[in-house]
This record gives sequence, structure tokens and C-alpha cells, in this order.
Amino acid sequence: MEPNEYLMQLFRTIKQLEDLDLFTDVAKLSKTEFRLIREIVMDGKEGKNIISSELARRLGITRSAVSQIVTKLEQRDIVKRTASPTDRKIAYICLSQRALSAFNEQCSQANRIVEGAVKELGEKKIQLLFSVFDEFYAALGRAKEQIRHKDKREKIKK
Repeated sequence: MEPNEYLMQLFRTIKQLEDLDLFTDVAKLSKTEFRLIREIVMDGKEGKNIISSELARRLGITRSAVSQIVTKLEQRDIVKRTASPTDRKIAYICLSQRALSAFNEQCSQANRIVEGAVKELGEKKIQLLFSVFDEFYAALGRAKEQIRHKDKREKIKK
């Protein structure tokens, strides 16, 4: 296979994983909404509060996009903004009890789907998949660095 074919297959695989919907038939949260709620839940488990700018950073989206999502989720009584007791400029994003229920329901469904796939393929194959992916990712990083150093050397020669 040519390098470009490998690259295209990699992009197709990534796109397939991104398009995979493990949350059908429950709670009606989009993937981004689910990820946002997951971040709130994870910080909550550590006894922390989270603000919009941190959510934006973690999700890789703009603060404006987070604000729009939070507003939409507030209207659905899933999250609420809570003012910081020490700084009026800061608003924490907190979950409603309803949201925690929806989140747990979606987690449960996604876990059952993944469990079914692991059962079908076998744990050894799944571990091998992740291991090979990690090796491939590391090899891509090393190849990128080699090319970067080679390009720098060629620029210096010019």
C-alpha cells in the first residue's frame, strides 16, 4: 500500500470512530453534550467545580460554543450556572440531578455496547488493537520528528 493510501485509511478509521454512536435510544444528549457533562462529573467526583473556559479547553471548542451548549442544557434542566462565592465574574457549571441520571444511563448503554464488542472479538484482540495503535502513534511521532530535523538541516545548508 502507498503512504497516501495508509493515510486515507487512517482518516477513514478515525472518522468511523467519531461517527460511532454508542448513545442511541437514551437521554438524547449529543456527543459533545455528553463529553461536557462527563467533564463536570469527573471534576465533581474530585470535589472540584468547573468553569466554561476550562470546559472549552478540554473539549477543544470555543468558549462561545460552550456557552451555547450550556444555555441549551440549562433550558433542558440538565445543567445550571452557579456564581462563585468569592468572585462574581466566575460562574461554575453544575449538573442537575436529572443530568446525572441521563449521564449514568448513557454510560451504562455505552458500556454494554463495548462489552458486547469485546465479548465478540475477545479481550486479547482488543488489547492487541490498542497496543498496535499505541505503537503506530509513537512511530508516526518519531517519523515526524525525523522529517522535522531533516528539513531543518536542509534549511541550514541553503
